[in-house]
Amino acid sequence: STPNAPEDDVANRYSRTERTTYSRYSRDANSSGNSVPSNALEKRIEELERELAKERQENVRLMKITQDKEELIVKLKEEIDLLNR
Repeated sequence: STPNAPEDDVANRYSRTERTTYSRYSRDANSSGNSVPSNALEKRIEELERELAKERQENVRLMKITQDKEELIVKLKEEIDLLNR
């Protein structure tokens, strides 16, 4: 495994602080005179944040699967080389 595995990058790219800061910023920006009630906007933001978290988890899972398959390919290529000798 490599020191900078893809799933590490994905998992660390969006820290909890960044998500809550974005969430707070969005609420502050939306509360300043929109016709849509801020409560509805907050619920929508929370819904989107949950969806985003699920997508990130799925992305990490797929990156791990890809990495595992790439490692298997390398091992199989090495085995083929050994068999060809």
